[in-house]
Amino acid sequence: MDNSPARGTRDLLPATVAVRDHVLARITEVYHRYGYQRIETPALENIERLSGGQGGENEKLIYRVLRRGLDEVVAADTTLTDLVDLGLRYDLTVPLTRFYGNNQATLPQPFRSFQFGPVWRAERPQKGRYRQFYQCDIDVLGEETVLAEVELIEATTEALAAAGLSGATVRVSDRRFLSALAEGVGLPEDAWTGLFITLDKLDKIGWDGVRAELPGRGLGDAEIDRLQETITGLQGGDPATLDKRLADAVPNLPEQVVADLGETAAALAALDGLDWEFDPTLVRGMGYYTGQIFEITHPASSGSIAGGGRYDRLIGRSLGRDVPACGFSIGFERIVDLIERVDGRESVAVLYEADVPLTTVTGVARELRASGRWVSPVRRRGKFGAQLGKLEEWGFTSLVHLKTGETAPEERPLGGQ
Repeated sequence: MDNSPARGTRDLLPATVAVRDHVLARITEVYHRYGYQRIETPALENIERLSGGQGGENEKLIYRVLRRGLDEVVAADTTLTDLVDLGLRYDLTVPLTRFYGNNQATLPQPFRSFQFGPVWRAERPQKGRYRQFYQCDIDVLGEETVLAEVELIEATTEALAAAGLSGATVRVSDRRFLSALAEGVGLPEDAWTGLFITLDKLDKIGWDGVRAELPGRGLGDAEIDRLQETITGLQGGDPATLDKRLADAVPNLPEQVVADLGETAAALAALDGLDWEFDPTLVRGMGYYTGQIFEITHPASSGSIAGGGRYDRLIGRSLGRDVPACGFSIGFERIVDLIERVDGRESVAVLYEADVPLTTVTGVARELRASGRWVSPVRRRGKFGAQLGKLEEWGFTSLVHLKTGETAPEERPLGGQ
C-alpha cells in the first residue's frame, strides 16, 4: 500500500507546524485588535453556489462530491449534475456570503469577519501551490466607503509584519478603472475580459508580448498605442496627484471612482512605512469584484502573497439585496514558506531512569510546567550521549535527569543553549 499523502497534499512535521502556529498567532492578534471576529464555515458547499460563475478560473478546479445513495454503476447518459450536489470550497469568500445572508440579522453592522481554514483546488501541484491549503481572510461587510479598503490594507500589512515578513509591496487598482480603460479604446463589453487577461501578463511577458496578443483581442495599432500610453503614464508618479492623473488619462472614468481612488491614495500615503503603488495592470481573477482591488507582493515570492478587493454584489445572491463588501485574503502557505524559522520557546525534557517512580516523574514535570514552559517526560534509553543529541534534534532546550533516590535534580541546558 502506498502510504504517501494524496498528490498535492502534505504531512506537516512539528517544526513546520510550529512556524504555522507562530504565523497564525501573530496574524490573529493583529486582526483581533482591529475588531475582526473569527467565524467558521463548512468545508462543503452546495455545488450550484460554488459554480455560480463568480469564482473565475477557480470554478474549473472544484472538487465535486458525489450524491449519497448512487448505484455502483450508473447509466451512460447520466450527467454530472445528476451525480453531484456538493463541492469542497475553493475559497472562503463564497461561503462567507452565504453565512452573512443567513445570519446578518444577529451580526454587528458593519460586520468585520475573520476566517482561517483549509480550501481545496484541483491544481497542478508545484512549489507554493497545493491542492489542499489554508487561507486567512478578513472582510468588512456593510461598509460602503473606502474606509473598508484602507483598513483592510493597513491591518493586513501590519499582520504580515507582526508574523516576521518585511519588504512587501501593496499594489492597488480598480475594476471600474479597467472597465473604463477597455471602453475608452472602443472594445465591446463582451471582449473586456480577454483584454484584462492579457494585461495581467504584463509583468511576465512585457509590452512586446502584450502588444503581440492584443490584435487577437480586437484592438488595432492605434488603440494599442493609446492603451500603452495611458497605462505607462499612470505607473509610478506622486500618489497625491493620482486622482488628477486618472481623470486626465481616462476621461470616461466616473467621478466617484476618481474620488474613491484619490481618497484611498491619500489615506495610504499617511501610513508610515507602507510601500504601495497604483498598478493599472492589476486585474485579479475573481469575477465577483466590483471596485477597488489590491495585492501584496514580495521579492522572494513569484506570485502575490495576499489579495482582495470590493465585491458589492456577491452577497445579494444570498440575501436578495446588495450589501457593500470588501475583503483581503492572505496566502497563508506562501507566507509560511517565506518565514524559514521562528524562535522556539523553552522546552524541557524530564529524562527519567526506568526505576524512578511514576509519581516522581509526573510531579517534577508538573512543577516545571508551572513556569510556563513546555515539559515532556522521556524515558532514558540507549547511549546517553546519543539520546541527548536526539533530544536536541527534537527541539528540547534543556533537561532534568531523574535518577533513583534523587530529591533535587538539576536542570541543565542542551547543546549550545
